[in-house]
Amino acid sequence: MSSLLVFPGQGAQRPGMLQVVPADVLEQASDALGEDVRTLDSAEALANTRAVQLCLLIAGVANARLLQHTPDYVAGLSIGAYAAAVIAGAMDFNEAIKLVSLRGELMQNAYPQGYGMTAIIGPELSTVENLLAEIHSPETPVYLANINADNQTVIAGSDQAMKCVADRVKGNGIAKRLAVSVPSHCALLDQPAQALAQAFGTLKTPRITYLSSTRARPIHTPEQLRDDLAFNMCRVVDWRGTVQSAYERGVRLQIELPPGAVLTGLSRRVFEQGTVIAFEGARLDTLQALLQEEERRHR
Repeated sequence: MSSLLVFPGQGAQRPGMLQVVPADVLEQASDALGEDVRTLDSAEALANTRAVQLCLLIAGVANARLLQHTPDYVAGLSIGAYAAAVIAGAMDFNEAIKLVSLRGELMQNAYPQGYGMTAIIGPELSTVENLLAEIHSPETPVYLANINADNQTVIAGSDQAMKCVADRVKGNGIAKRLAVSVPSHCALLDQPAQALAQAFGTLKTPRITYLSSTRARPIHTPEQLRDDLAFNMCRVVDWRGTVQSAYERGVRLQIELPPGAVLTGLSRRVFEQGTVIAFEGARLDTLQALLQEEERRHR
């Protein structure tokens, strides 16, 4: 059996989320960024995509370090992939801070208003895809962005297009606008992804197996990882497939790093056996013991 750490994406953020992060991590992040990161987690600051992504990176890395034991796999949803890459030993934390700052700026500047993401709960994937095909146009762009579960997808596009989809879903499901102000994981972000790719420096071979949430399979080389991280903003996230891939590879312990427990709920649909648990709400020594037991079984 194996263990997996998962890191959430945008939408999981909340005001004050950095208040419990150890001071040394906050100082390291502030030095790398050239500004005090403690100012990024206010309700006002979190209206900005850059602040949200930086907060998620910092919280994910800081809390994963507290676990003190090495997992077998890491995976992150969207921005969560950067925290996963740091914990896998493939990317320096300081470098990740700088890249994520740029990533957030590029995404925010590309679509400062009028766009976003909406979760569709209830209808199957094929039903959602048919709706998108009917509504999508140059004037009303809307795309499939995430496959989270058998009956949960996320769409991205213009406010007008997403409203059209939401109206069509009424009575057969729920359309919930997410706290994301840009249309992630679709072709609308192709150009920002190209710009971000140019900013990447040298990455290392992951020491811990890194699961790509867009390919739903492991990535082993620095070149593959650079491509995965730079372009995940414009590729569909197959989180259902990623979790299924981990389970089929023998993962029986999944720990979701803060903030929140959304990925924990999604994974319970896949994990027929084993333990799926969120860092928040659990005792640190319990989580450490669970990881230690998995390490012991692998010896």
